[in-house]
Amino acid sequence: MNLWRLIQKELFFRWRGSLAALVAVTLAAGTLLGTLNLLRLHETSAVNILAEKERETKVRGAALREELRKATLKLSFNLLILPEQIDLKDWYADQASEYDLPESYAQKLAESGVVTVRHFLPTIHRKLVWPEQGRTILLTGTRGEVANLFKNPRKPLVQPVPEGGIVLGHELHTSLGISPDDTVPLMGRDFAVHRLHEERGSKDDITVWISLKDAQELLGKEGRVSSILALECLCATGVERVREEIQKLLPGTQVLEMGSRVLARAETRIRAGKETKALLKEEAKQQAKLQAGRERLAAVLVPLIMVLCGGWIGLLSFTSARSRRDEIGMLRAVGFGTGRVLMIFIGKAVLIGFLGGLFGYVLGAALPAIFARGLEGLTSANLVAGWLLTNLLQAVLAAALLMVIAGWIPALLAARTDPAEALREK
Repeated sequence: MNLWRLIQKELFFRWRGSLAALVAVTLAAGTLLGTLNLLRLHETSAVNILAEKERETKVRGAALREELRKATLKLSFNLLILPEQIDLKDWYADQASEYDLPESYAQKLAESGVVTVRHFLPTIHRKLVWPEQGRTILLTGTRGEVANLFKNPRKPLVQPVPEGGIVLGHELHTSLGISPDDTVPLMGRDFAVHRLHEERGSKDDITVWISLKDAQELLGKEGRVSSILALECLCATGVERVREEIQKLLPGTQVLEMGSRVLARAETRIRAGKETKALLKEEAKQQAKLQAGRERLAAVLVPLIMVLCGGWIGLLSFTSARSRRDEIGMLRAVGFGTGRVLMIFIGKAVLIGFLGGLFGYVLGAALPAIFARGLEGLTSANLVAGWLLTNLLQAVLAAALLMVIAGWIPALLAARTDPAEALREK
């Protein structure tokens, strides 16, 4: 009788013992594979949830930055660079001073690569009496914004006044009856009306705007400006950093922040965005902590179940070998060597291990997928990933190895049975 036939008879003759061993190895393989799959599903769920939250945070952050950028544009310029000699009390009263700055400072600032500010506008201011009209006005000379070479180009915040043009505040052009097509004399020169402002309810209503070059020539201030307006980037860490950067680059200046309420609201929302990122990091740490706890539990539970199932299989194998000493003795007496008898028991163990690994694969892939359906962030593809062919191979090999290890000593003892002693006892 060939070896395969004997293994089949050995497997089915005492089917209760074989079934008990099959249940034990199925439980062991299913526990091992199921635990690994469940850990993987929990980790995938955590990763997907964090990725989705991070994506939402980025989307909200982008929307917030765009909203703040638009709010800042509505606010217009929010930084004012002045000569350090100016007494701010006088400046707030008249917004004009005898002190000035080099016009080249604006270009120097634009070419410096300072990342915290953009949109530089050099201007010249002077409070004076309009000789031709006998009216006190605020004369402002302005030019086009200086391009920042280190930023993406943006639409300018203000439109420049062309040379030879003039823009008048509401109170001036209404009280003086000036029309859009008029030519207006100013300090001995004629200027074509470029634009007439609507009422603003501020000093703008008594302000006259001309080009910076024209104003410098009228006031004898060629190459000089009264101030430089700038727009602070909302990504900056605060006005103190901006002030330090600018004053280091432009000696003899002082930096004022304007529109504090709008900027305070912007900074509050920026802080909220940073807090959201901090909460996201904290959530990632918490998920990692939970996953580490699950892995520690699995590291204790899986080996414990494997040992119990291995002990169960070993006990079944030992009991089976002990109760069949007479049969083993007869096989030895008719010429079966130690190796062939050992192969009968080992072959039976491998076959049961193969079947137990197959059933354990089904158990270890199906149950975690069922239990994990309630986890957030999982897709159908994640739930069926446990049915991979590599998992089947791992389950079969692990189950067969467990059966061989647990049944090796009982099988070896049975194979070394002395036929004379076994038959004499019978």
